[in-house]
Amino acid sequence: MGILRVRAKHQPFEVAALVTTSICGVLLMALDVRPPSVQLSMPEPIQLGWEVSLIVVGVAGLLGILWPGRLSTGLGIEFASVLVLGTITGMYAVALVAVSGQQGVVAASLISAVPVGSFWRAAQIATDLRCLAYGHQCTSHQRVVGGVT
Repeated sequence: MGILRVRAKHQPFEVAALVTTSICGVLLMALDVRPPSVQLSMPEPIQLGWEVSLIVVGVAGLLGILWPGRLSTGLGIEFASVLVLGTITGMYAVALVAVSGQQGVVAASLISAVPVGSFWRAAQIATDLRCLAYGHQCTSHQRVVGGVT
């Protein structure tokens, strides 16, 4: 019987985004500063929730990736984290365009890569979880037999 090789553990951009997300959330709260686009487009409670979400998503996503227990549990945590990451970074991209107009389009385009990548990753994780649930019967997984792929 082969060993299942899941795509979940080899995502350097995801790890970098999650680490950076946590750092950004901590800096926003510690320095008590917010981007003008966020201040102008989001009510105060939403701003606070956005900052806390940045921290929680980053930490939870990294926890899911490094989860020492069942693979499905770690993937589930990671799945929830990347969904929320995509949502909150998408909120920021929309806020940026709403406030800055055409001047913010370039920055918002770059920032929009995070939600696109997050939702793409969520789709990969959903596929992995489905394959785990159905007993590894999916063709998207490589089986390692005798240590050779």
